Amino acid sequence: MTERRLEDVSDRNLALELVRVTEAAAIAASRWIGRGKKNEADGAAVEAMRKAFDTVAINGTVVIGEGEMDEAPMLYIGETVGCGGPAMDIAVDPLEGTSITAKGGPNAIATVALAERGNFLHAPDIYMDKIAVGGGLPAGVVALDAPVKENLKNLALAKGVEIEELMVCMLDRDRHAEMIAHIREAGARILLIGDGDVAGVIAASQPGTGVDMYLGSGGAPEGVLSAAALRCIGGQMQGKLLFEDDTQIARARTMGISDPNRVYTIEEMAKGDVMFAATGVTSGPMLNGVRRVGHGAAVTHSIVMRSKSGTVRYIEAHHNFAKKNLGL
Repeated sequence: MTERRLEDVSDRNLALELVRVTEAAAIAASRWIGRGKKNEADGAAVEAMRKAFDTVAINGTVVIGEGEMDEAPMLYIGETVGCGGPAMDIAVDPLEGTSITAKGGPNAIATVALAERGNFLHAPDIYMDKIAVGGGLPAGVVALDAPVKENLKNLALAKGVEIEELMVCMLDRDRHAEMIAHIREAGARILLIGDGDVAGVIAASQPGTGVDMYLGSGGAPEGVLSAAALRCIGGQMQGKLLFEDDTQIARARTMGISDPNRVYTIEEMAKGDVMFAATGVTSGPMLNGVRRVGHGAAVTHSIVMRSKSGTVRYIEAHHNFAKKNLGL
């Protein structure tokens, strides 16, 4: 077998190992669905993901961590994971949609992205302004700094539809009130979601979801994870960090961010060869949630993607807790 084929087999095995990591986090979090305790759900996902990483053959460093903004449990920035192997950077959100899970709502996921060392934007846990569309469109069809109406006009033209046929997904937040007004004034439709902007960005690249564009501000770590997913599945994205004060700017400078006003392209947020995996915790347009089958088994639904091959795989897995320990 040639060196290239050996490398490809190794990449495929690693991609499947990432799915096992997100499966473990999703199953652990699923115990807390609808119980009103978002931190407990997040903590269970974090610990399960951390334990699952112990069997993955990488020398991984978490560069996009989870939980600092909410003071929740986290896989912290700088934490090392894996049992030894190539040096890799890790972006994680063990439970995107903690409030969704606590309330039993749709579209909570466990997610991980992986790239070679130095290939993820080292984003602080602040907010990021984002815009994203799917693949197959002219380069630069939308721009973060362009007016909303202009972006909608250009996107409708590129897709060969009227603006009224476009659906924009965004977080249901008071800070988006002015943007929502501009979208409605232009005539487009809006899908407001409670949480889960990684899933929201991915939805913009999937024809079956009916979402044409993702817009608005959300967590910067989720922005990098979203960029990693779109690098694999196809799409365009821009992001700009939103700083609240000089302290945040100073902290960002220690992380290598020299221009606080920079608009990042998708390749600047996640470059090189990227792998992305996610497992549904609760059901949504992209993934089914964890389904308990009796007392000792569960079924999970996951997606795994590789930018090198452009392959997207959906995996349904049946788990027998009597034969493997997932911390349940």
